[in-house]
Amino acid sequence: MGTNEQEQLTELLQAWSDGDKKALERLAPRVQEELHRLAGRYMAGERPNHPLQTTALINEAYIRLIGWKNVKWQNRAHFFGVSARLMRRILVDAARARRGPKRRGDFSDTSLDEGCVFRPERAPDVLALDEALARLAELDPRKSQIVELRFFGGLNEVETGLVLGVSERTVRKDWKLAKAWLYREITGE
Repeated sequence: MGTNEQEQLTELLQAWSDGDKKALERLAPRVQEELHRLAGRYMAGERPNHPLQTTALINEAYIRLIGWKNVKWQNRAHFFGVSARLMRRILVDAARARRGPKRRGDFSDTSLDEGCVFRPERAPDVLALDEALARLAELDPRKSQIVELRFFGGLNEVETGLVLGVSERTVRKDWKLAKAWLYREITGE
């Protein structure tokens, strides 16, 4: 996505925030591709027979996003960061529902991006990751947000810095520390 297109997207998001319904109509097709990429990234790590398909995840996230009132979108990175967090919540809710009271110990592995924190042979399930991120958020909310934006949202260091109001260097340092902390927390190593 080029700079001009990013600026147009930000303008549409802000117009939508201000109540312009036509902005939402023009925005929807533009964000569809990026939401599909985010959902595809999430679903690639799920088991093959997962009850939620990529399109269903996109639709559920989209329905929830357009239902929010009084959200003031800062820019494209903010929108996709929130979208990524929302998709993660949807998958965690689905995992909890699947596990149910009779299946408390039945965890399915969810593969995570090899370049992040985890080795593929020791991939945690989505619930273990969610619980670890919740603990990290209690200790250091910014590091937890950086993981959500970078790993789940697919934002780069510059975009993450813009959303959080910190420098690219701070994002890079916190990202490295957060990955190490999560690795240790989930694997016990």
